[in-house]
Amino acid sequence: MNPTPKPREILTWLTGKLPEMIETLQTLVCTESPSTDKTAADAGALVVADEWRRRGGKLDLFKQKHRGAHIRITHPSATGKSKGQLLVLGHYDTVYATGTLVKMPFRSAAGCIFGPGVFDMKAGIVQALYALEALQNFGVALSKTIVFLWTSDEEIGSESSRKLIESEAKRSQAVFVLEPSLGAKGLLKTARKGVGEAEIIVHGRASHAGLAPEKGVNAIHELAMQLARVRNWNDLPRGISVNAGTIEGGTRSNVIPEFAKSVLDLRALRTSDMQRIEKKLHALKPISRGAKVEVHGGFNRPPMERKYSTALFKRAAQLGKEMGLTIGEATAGGGSDGNLTAALGIPTLDGMGAVGDGAHSLGEHIIARAMPERAALLAAMLLNC
Repeated sequence: MNPTPKPREILTWLTGKLPEMIETLQTLVCTESPSTDKTAADAGALVVADEWRRRGGKLDLFKQKHRGAHIRITHPSATGKSKGQLLVLGHYDTVYATGTLVKMPFRSAAGCIFGPGVFDMKAGIVQALYALEALQNFGVALSKTIVFLWTSDEEIGSESSRKLIESEAKRSQAVFVLEPSLGAKGLLKTARKGVGEAEIIVHGRASHAGLAPEKGVNAIHELAMQLARVRNWNDLPRGISVNAGTIEGGTRSNVIPEFAKSVLDLRALRTSDMQRIEKKLHALKPISRGAKVEVHGGFNRPPMERKYSTALFKRAAQLGKEMGLTIGEATAGGGSDGNLTAALGIPTLDGMGAVGDGAHSLGEHIIARAMPERAALLAAMLLNC
């Protein structure tokens, strides 16, 4: 059995692999894999799977009826008597439609790499790939089973992958999410807000606004009063936001509207606040006599509370220090599949992926030199957790 490599040794080896990492990244980015294009996503899954197949392990493809296939790679412990399981989690789907490469090509400039999905989160997949390769290079005898799980629908809510994610998480002692880090300093995400969407629908009664206004029930007025009510639920210092993102209703200015609807974006940092907001939403009652109010939806990703990340972050910060890196932490307003695993009570550390910026935009990019650093950090965590 080879001696366990030190974190700095892993980093030094991976730094020499940067050109290969960039070449592999180009292959993944230039295989477009939008969430909603099943044919393209399935093709993307095969490209990702081929890269992992070369490194060994047991590979499973979970084909989906409407989405791309999910990919699971299992590396058993060296002895066959595993002391547990570690889950490395991420997604290969992107928000970019097929053909985006024409106007947003893969390119390098000023130490950065640009391209659709390069930051969110194909560079994270590449970093995980080379973290595994580093462990193999040093002949590390793994004491735990390591599972890498890459899904096809995170960007659109993880509907087809959620059961698979939760099933693997329940078997794991820790989950490392290869979503992008936060900011130029590459902060790890130790807390994420829970995210949801709800509709407030109001039914009133139509009438002529001039001839018989007293016979009408104005759905827009009722909706406006309801929105004023939910606006007061915002508590930004506590991490609670309720945002009316769209509104519709009415037909003509001289008709009292019988219908109005608003779609709300819901965010909360604590499970207790999430539950409280949902309860208040579904308890809304009409203010105007004769109006009817319906509420649909709610939170679909629970918060990733910091208490499930604290111990893992401390370990990452210490290992980073041994590599000469400063590892910081942050709270993210958006959700990820890490929300799902943390909600099960599984220790989860998010933002382990690329360092860069511009997710979901034409300027999406990563900082190339950070790729070996992040790969080394993951490899060290897999060795020391």
